[in-house]
Amino acid sequence: MHIPETIHLSSWFIFLVVILYFVIVITSVVLVLRENRNPIRALSWVIALIFLPGIGLIFYLFFGRSMRGEMLSQANRRRLQHSVQTSRVKLQDTNLNKKQKNLVILGTQVGGYPLTYNNEINIFTDGPSKFESLKIDLNKAVRSIYLQYYIFLDDKIGSEISDILIRKAREGIDVKVIYDHVGSFSASNKFFKKMREGGVEVRPFFRVNFPQFANRINWRNHRKIVVIDEETGYIGGMNIADRYAYGQGPSSEVWRDTHFRVKGDIVESLTYSFFVDWNFQEKEPYIPSLQNTKEEQKNERGIQLVTGGPISKWDNLSLMFLKAITSAKRLIWIQTPYFLPTDALFNALQAAALSNIDVRIMMPAHTDSLLLHYASFSYITQCLAAGIKIYLYQPGMLHAKAMIIDDDLVTAGSTNFDFRSFENNFECNLFILDSEVNSKMRDIFYEDMKQCEKLQKEKWRKRPLSHRFLESLLRLVSPIL
Repeated sequence: MHIPETIHLSSWFIFLVVILYFVIVITSVVLVLRENRNPIRALSWVIALIFLPGIGLIFYLFFGRSMRGEMLSQANRRRLQHSVQTSRVKLQDTNLNKKQKNLVILGTQVGGYPLTYNNEINIFTDGPSKFESLKIDLNKAVRSIYLQYYIFLDDKIGSEISDILIRKAREGIDVKVIYDHVGSFSASNKFFKKMREGGVEVRPFFRVNFPQFANRINWRNHRKIVVIDEETGYIGGMNIADRYAYGQGPSSEVWRDTHFRVKGDIVESLTYSFFVDWNFQEKEPYIPSLQNTKEEQKNERGIQLVTGGPISKWDNLSLMFLKAITSAKRLIWIQTPYFLPTDALFNALQAAALSNIDVRIMMPAHTDSLLLHYASFSYITQCLAAGIKIYLYQPGMLHAKAMIIDDDLVTAGSTNFDFRSFENNFECNLFILDSEVNSKMRDIFYEDMKQCEKLQKEKWRKRPLSHRFLESLLRLVSPIL
């Protein structure tokens, strides 16, 4: 019997494709193991690669690979630091306690940013007041505007901000904008083109296109930083989109967030952070010539900026959170839209609650992501068992990201309490060592508690079986969400 040559060729082709696939899978598994990453996270990827043919490999290529390594050389970082001239405080000259000093040392070691004094800070808990303040400051700018957001949309507030930036650029002011390419996908190209034509320098962070699509889709710049005239800064959780600016989500629910306006020495750290990102992957980095004319703020309000991301040597923000939690003596209060802690952080919170420290976690009753909603809720049973108090925010989306420790530490910024923020996103937080700010943030937490449901074990046990199943299922893949 004669077997057609085409059948032989197709059989050989299928055989070679199968062999090639298994070689790629085995190579990927070896790479996962060589990275010495979190064992649970590594195991999740190994299982996905082996037992989900095709799909597992695609997901790993898009979301699983590590990105450790410098993107801006140490020499260029030193040139940039010299240009920005960040102020430094000697720890031995401060009145900080040992717990605070140790946290500052850790922050300097992993993030490279010094402790700063002589700072002024205003707290915003609603979009209208934050964006009104921002627009006033932008309109007053006389030298420079450096603006960076994960989401910059072409809606009402986005158009208002864009118009101000274009007008200021035409006045001869140095205006630079960084937006995350994925975070701002829904904004039209015409929107950013209009800014460029108006004299605004605009850069998408980590543009996602072919053939680098799989290399870039998973690593996003989640930071929200504004620096005006190198004197006034903004940092926090609010993006430039109507739901943040007007405090209403897509279905008219409340959109609750936290943001800071700062003046003083900390603005130098924000400026440096902006230009590190501005020069990201640039062969010839831009080193700015800055004028240090900030107003003197004579006080001992200690603030340190800590940034983190997939290129960092250490898991900067995860280590800072862990250090802060394990140093707590009296209380740990957390607000986060998503609660997907690493094992180390979750164990630390449980240990704190079991040792009679007041641990409270506030998260939204309903989030903007169904997957993250059930994955976050999968931790609640263990939280309640350890004595951690869980508060579910009822009016809408709680997007605030803050942690309050005892009477003398607050950290807030862009970092969610989840794997993605700790490992895959470029994030930034302020660590504020000040009892006055701590007191204000505790008051804000108390006000939010009035709009929360405090979960009780008895009621939690009665939730539907379908919810329990989804929680358990999504808990398995939570390290890679």
